[in-house]
Amino acid sequence: MTGPPFAFAIDRRGFIRLAGTTAAGWLALGATSDRIRIVASLTALPLSDELTRRGMSDNLTSRFGGLIGGLRQRGWVEGVNIRFDLRSSFGGPDKLKAAVQELIDLKPDVIMTGSTIETAAVCAATKTIPIVFATANDPVGNGFVESLAHPGGNVTGFTNSSAEMGGKWLQLIQEAAPDLARVGVLFNPATAPRAGRFFLDSIEQEATASGVSVVPATVDAAVDIDAAISRFSESPKAAMIALVDSFLVVNRQAVVTAAAKYRVPMIYPFHYFMDVGGLMSYGPTLEVRSADYVDLILRGTMAGDLPVQSPRKYELLINRPVAGALGLKLPFTLLARADEIRE
Repeated sequence: MTGPPFAFAIDRRGFIRLAGTTAAGWLALGATSDRIRIVASLTALPLSDELTRRGMSDNLTSRFGGLIGGLRQRGWVEGVNIRFDLRSSFGGPDKLKAAVQELIDLKPDVIMTGSTIETAAVCAATKTIPIVFATANDPVGNGFVESLAHPGGNVTGFTNSSAEMGGKWLQLIQEAAPDLARVGVLFNPATAPRAGRFFLDSIEQEATASGVSVVPATVDAAVDIDAAISRFSESPKAAMIALVDSFLVVNRQAVVTAAAKYRVPMIYPFHYFMDVGGLMSYGPTLEVRSADYVDLILRGTMAGDLPVQSPRKYELLINRPVAGALGLKLPFTLLARADEIRE
């Protein structure tokens, strides 16, 4: 069943404010209106999630707001020559399959995906519609593209983490909580890249070098999160790493709440976890660059001719009050490297 067209969660007056002029004005400025182009998007988050709502705002630093603003600057105006449709895959495999089919049925000019799992599902459904992934891990290993420099086929986009990030997360959490005997790695095998192995390899390599044991803490339902984290509140001394995982992002409040409840230091891959009270995060700085690629594709460039781009900057965020509540005395050398310290 096809759901109602979704032109973001901004009302029409909001779009007019975002555009800053009338449709006639945009045509006068050179926006083409030969036909309405469709940009379809798939997200793993519920449409009611705060991150989804924030992303659909007219904030140019948000993913969708930046896309709208970037395309507007290039002559693409919602309601004049372009339409945006968004579907959520949240709800399990059947919901993912249905959401993908809904997007395919729209016959869009471009499909944007928000995570590795969604990208895999869309890639399996079409070999002709251009696909731009906003965040994906290991696009070559997952078979999305032939190479980063020369993707080939109908897919391109932006990576958000390399496999070596796992080792970096372990180094950082060891600095914040020294003398660890073990580190738990939290993830859902169904939604984490390569069922968690993408990052586990580098975590285990770093752990071997530093004499720490690695304990996978797998969860496949929100009700499992509390118990999974509670195991690391007991001796021997432990901390945790949350992997890049759409399931954990959706359930970020439950993860952070359990970590605080059981006083388990945990490092996260995205600032989203910091926004709900996480201890520290290390990951790529959000850069909204998808408008460049969507514009080129709408003007005739083949997606496979556009190289996959990697993050240009990573940022370390630290929440000092949370560290204090956990009894951690963060070293100056760690604080000095933080891009942001939240007080």
